[in-house]
Amino acid sequence: MLDETFILETPPLRAGWAMVGVQAEVPITGNHARRVVHGTLNVTSGHVELLITEEWTAATHQAFLHQVRRAWRGWHIVLFVDRGSPHTAKASQALAVALRVEVRWLPTATPELNACEGLWRGAKGSGLANRASQSIDEAADAACRYLLNLTPRQRLQQAGALSEHFWLAT
Repeated sequence: MLDETFILETPPLRAGWAMVGVQAEVPITGNHARRVVHGTLNVTSGHVELLITEEWTAATHQAFLHQVRRAWRGWHIVLFVDRGSPHTAKASQALAVALRVEVRWLPTATPELNACEGLWRGAKGSGLANRASQSIDEAADAACRYLLNLTPRQRLQQAGALSEHFWLAT
């Protein structure tokens, strides 16, 4: 599975604590900085590859394809991806063919089929939620550290790949 998520400077707010009758303070900088975390999940082993970039373009997607090929050198790679424009760009598709990476398109508007969505939910909910960070880069690093600190089995569990109802289950 391959997917991307956006890490924003303002953390996701899931819970807030304050004294009764006192409004909780939420620090907001007013900046709109963001980082993109590109990720792949091997739904068999639980191995992840991650890349942080400043934008999501065909060029950053292609750089990630190179990283994926290096990580799984010699493997027959099949990536399930959505139809985001960096994925569907002719140059991205040509690079995938040149790298011997088979691309399978997920149906439009079906994020629930991409196991990476569960990983993003965990990284943002447990790794970033309710915590103000010093910088956008620190927040992106924290999201990646959260995912890398999970065991492969925990990653597969969080992604829903261990469920008997997982759509790729054999």
